[in-house]
Parts: sequence; C-alpha cells; structure tokens
Amino acid sequence: MPRVNGPLFFILATLMLDAIGIGIVFPIMPDLMERVGAGNVGEGSLWAGVLMAAYAGAQFVFGPVVGSISDAWGRRPVLLVALACLSLDYVVMALADSFWLLLLGRTLAGVAGATYITATAYVSDITPKHQRAARFGLIGAAFGIGFVMGPALGGVVAGWHVTAPFWLAAGLAAANLCLGLLVLPESLKQENRRAFGARDMNPFASFRRAFALPGLAVPLICLALFEFANMVYPVLWAFWGKAALGWSTLAVGLSLSAYGALMALSQGVVMPLAVARLGERRLVVLGLVISGFAMAVFGFATTTWIVVLVMPLAALSDLVPPTLTAIAANGAGEDEQGMVQGVIAALASLAAVLAPLIFTPLFRAFTAEGGTLYWPGAPFALGAVLVLAILPLVLRR
Repeated sequence: MPRVNGPLFFILATLMLDAIGIGIVFPIMPDLMERVGAGNVGEGSLWAGVLMAAYAGAQFVFGPVVGSISDAWGRRPVLLVALACLSLDYVVMALADSFWLLLLGRTLAGVAGATYITATAYVSDITPKHQRAARFGLIGAAFGIGFVMGPALGGVVAGWHVTAPFWLAAGLAAANLCLGLLVLPESLKQENRRAFGARDMNPFASFRRAFALPGLAVPLICLALFEFANMVYPVLWAFWGKAALGWSTLAVGLSLSAYGALMALSQGVVMPLAVARLGERRLVVLGLVISGFAMAVFGFATTTWIVVLVMPLAALSDLVPPTLTAIAANGAGEDEQGMVQGVIAALASLAAVLAPLIFTPLFRAFTAEGGTLYWPGAPFALGAVLVLAILPLVLRR
C-alpha cells in the first residue's frame, strides 16, 4: 500500500468526510421531504431526485472552472474555501423549512464539489506518475469507507432530530477545515501555475482543451461511458433489489454497506497490487470485463445468493475509474492537473444527471403491470452492453 504522509492523510480524511456528509442524509430523506412540504413518499422521491440532479448539475457547470482556479491560485486556498462552503451548506440544510431553501443548499454543495476535484489534483501534485493509479485508488477507498459510515451515522443521530445529521456533517466539515489550516501545505509549485483567464469561466472551453491534449480524448471518453453505465447502481439498486429479489429496506441497506466495504477494500488494498502486477492498460481491460460480467449477472439474477457471490467482482470493477484517471493525469502537464480533474469530475456529474433519465424509464417499462415482459434487471443488462462497448477503445489505444 502506498505510504500515507500528513498532507495525504488530510486529503483522504477530507474525501471520507465528504462521502459521510452525502450518505448521512440518506436515512432521513423521506422525513426531510415531508418536513419541507414536498408531499407524500411518492412525490418526495421525485423531489429528492431534483435535489440530486441540482447537485450533479452544479458540479458539471462549476467543476472545470474550479479546477482551473486551483491551477492558477493553488490547491490549498481552494480546498479550504470549499470546506468552508460545505460547512455553510449543511447549516443551511439544517435550518431549511422549505424545499427551495433545501435546493439552494444542495446547489451550493455541488459548487463546493471542488473538494473532490482539487483534492485529486493535490494528489497528482505530490505523487510520482508511476504511483498515481495506486494513490487514486486510496481516494476511492476513502470514499467507500465514508459511504459505509455515513448512512449508519445518519440513522443513529436522526433519532435525536431529523436535522441532526446536517449539524453533525457541518461540525465534521468545520473541524476538518481547522485541521487543514494547521497541517496542509501548498502543493502546486509557482512554476507549474498558469494564468486564469476568461476562457476558464466557460466549462465547455475546458472540455475542448482537455480533449485536445494528445492522448487524452480516449481515456476521457472511456471514463464518461463507464461512469454513465456504472450509475445504474446508485440510481436503481434499491428499486431493483425489491422488484427482482423481494428485498426489504434493511436488506437493501445492508447490501449497500457491504458494497461500500468491498469497494474500499478493492481500491485501498487490491488496487496498488494490481497496478504493480498488471500495469494500467491491462488493469483497465480486466476491470471492464469484470464489470460487464457482474452487470450481466445482476440483469438476470433472481436469487439473493447469486448477487452475494458476484458483489465482490462488482466491487473490483471500481478499479477502472481511478486507473483511467491516472492515465489521463499522466497525459496532462503539471500546470493542467486541476483543469483535467475538473473535466473528469464534470463528466461524472453529467453522467449523474443523464443516467436517471435513461435507466429509470427503462426500469419502469419492464416492471409495469400488464407489460409484455417483466424484467427488472433490464437496466443492468444495458449497463453491461455499454461497459463492454468501451473495450475496443481501450484495446485500440
């Protein structure tokens, strides 16, 4: 496993707290929607989807811009400002008594997604090229641990009050901000900085610049397609588990926690070993094959034991994004890391906006009463096709 020094520890702690802050609100979302007058459970789920889309949309628009700002002004100030914004966001959500104020808070959180973008660029700054894939795996492991801890913490503290998880998340973000003020040095050397101009305010200009860099278009396209296909898990896992396997809410929650633990294990432990043994390109190919196989199995699964057997393989497929991210980072200049990481984050956000628009209507069509074919796993089968379609791009590169 790569050595974890002080600054890297702070970065991993920041990303883990981000994941905790996201997952900590999952258990209270129905009650939260009722609190702000968003209607019953059915209507509440719709408005909760609007909150998710607002968060992802804000990250898509502002991700490349904030990444370019960090290329010009340094990683440290952007990271600390983002943590301050996240603290404020959770306070706003805790005090919100209307849906629109809640929506404002989630949009602010999307803008503050610079925490992830700039943190990844920070890791690029302090890591030799041959170690970046393994270090990006640690980032995924930190997120996995956070996603395991977040829902559990949210479920416990929500017993005090429905807004308690927000206050806890605000306190954690503020504490991490204080830690960063004390221990986080600047990672971007003065000679590796570039001027921030008007074109950096246009996220689509960052897209054009990133895709124009030699050798970067293919990894970015592969990342975008994979992130879109992989969104089938967060978008439909709970609904698919109930429709295809008859899972209870408890079973869904346990499966999500188990997957988060497996993801942390695969990216924190398996990732550095796999990169050293296979190399980045072969690891991407293997990960795509495993991912396509796992999605195909889920597409046709009708019993829980099959899902339990395949879940470790599905977690191994999460080795693909950090490896592709490392390939993209290694293909960019040291003064372009923030811009490239911002584009990668924006592509993931775009996938988070578009995937529900594709997967949920497909799921609804194949689970409708009186339909010609009842097939809850159809979206997973589509995801498998999309993942395997990436293989020719990787093999030709």
